[in-house]
Amino acid sequence: MERFILKKLLDWKNSPYRKPLILKGVRQVGKTWILKEFGRRYYENTAYFNFDENEEYKQFFETTKDVDRILQNLMLASGQKILPEKTLIIFDEVQDCPKVINSMKYFCENAPQYHVACAGSLLGIALAKPSSFPVGKVNFMQIDPMTFAEFLLANGDENLAQYLEQVDTLEPIPDAFFNPLYEKLKMYYVTGGMPESVLMWTEARDVSAMQEALSGILGAYERDFAKHPNLSEFPKISMIWKSIPSQLARENKKFIYKVVKEGARAREYEDALQWLVDARLVHKIYRSSAPGLPIAAYDDLSAFKIYLVDVGLLRRLAQLAPTAFGEGNRLFTEFKGALTENFVLQTLITQFEVMPRYWSQNNPPYEVDFLIQRENDIFPVEVKSEANTTSKSMKKFKELFPDKVKLRIRFFLDNLRLDDDVLNIPLFMADQIDRLMRLALDQRKVQQAGMKF
Repeated sequence: MERFILKKLLDWKNSPYRKPLILKGVRQVGKTWILKEFGRRYYENTAYFNFDENEEYKQFFETTKDVDRILQNLMLASGQKILPEKTLIIFDEVQDCPKVINSMKYFCENAPQYHVACAGSLLGIALAKPSSFPVGKVNFMQIDPMTFAEFLLANGDENLAQYLEQVDTLEPIPDAFFNPLYEKLKMYYVTGGMPESVLMWTEARDVSAMQEALSGILGAYERDFAKHPNLSEFPKISMIWKSIPSQLARENKKFIYKVVKEGARAREYEDALQWLVDARLVHKIYRSSAPGLPIAAYDDLSAFKIYLVDVGLLRRLAQLAPTAFGEGNRLFTEFKGALTENFVLQTLITQFEVMPRYWSQNNPPYEVDFLIQRENDIFPVEVKSEANTTSKSMKKFKELFPDKVKLRIRFFLDNLRLDDDVLNIPLFMADQIDRLMRLALDQRKVQQAGMKF
């Protein structure tokens, strides 16, 4: 499988400011595979140490802070050679090894000639603990589920992936590309972006094996809930997790604690929810009161939505059968368009540094699905599960904040076009939003300059 993060890893390898790397990502998203593949492609050899399989390796970090001595012990114990600049050293499953994480400070300061990468599940939880952490001495990188573009490559559709990358005008996509791209997007909604699930579908075309893979991943996550230091939180985490499809099935997708359990209150469950956020198993999107900067200054901390890390996992958790993807547009509209919103959010998170928000107001009710920050501007984004729909909320947003809205973005089932200040993007082009926005903003500048003359 081709993963685009390989380019970022290569940039890290070649950077004159390279520090030890911590690769974050949920369980079974492909952290170990990508690091080993990176080592295979770009280094003479890879020295791999798994602290879950070989717990005795942890002792080497407890008795000394001398990097040379640590590496000497690891080489002797494992029989692997480690050469400066030529070996990629991988420390895997480090989430329960604070001494290993802390040693990155000494690798950075005293042995920068060694290329070290750490990975582990639930690292977000481990790094949230106030232990001795090497602040400023490590580089971070996040690996997320496979994007739709990566799915196309894995599925043997290089021509479609290549076509999407070279679209450089805001004109309708020809049917010869448009129709197959929508069919492939339906497949992606079913498989999601977890590598094992994608593999079962793209190589074996085995629906039951793909379903089994997703069930296995969900089961592994649920077993991880028991790793919360306070065991009384375990059932609460589990109840929040299982309530997510019900939360998203509502017209107003704002998270409500009573959906988790009748009579539930925020103070009883907020720690459990934060655990899921820190683990990055869910994404928490706050309501924003206005499109200002910094965007966090306008957060309403009492109102938020929760989405899952992956659209395929959400479909499996909601127990929607894969057969839905053969039934016209049903997969996009089913479940109040929640799969579509989850898919769009996944793509926004990988392309924009700042976590998206959403905007809403009551009496009368209006809601814009997402607000994204691109450079120093805020843009409203609406997600529609049907074609040719009008948007009262986007219109209202522009009325309320006329000077703040350079461009409005709508994802839907229709074709690519720019209508005045509304950029209409077909859902299968969500991975290209940043580039399409640049084209639209440039085109708008030219149009406005022409109007002045």
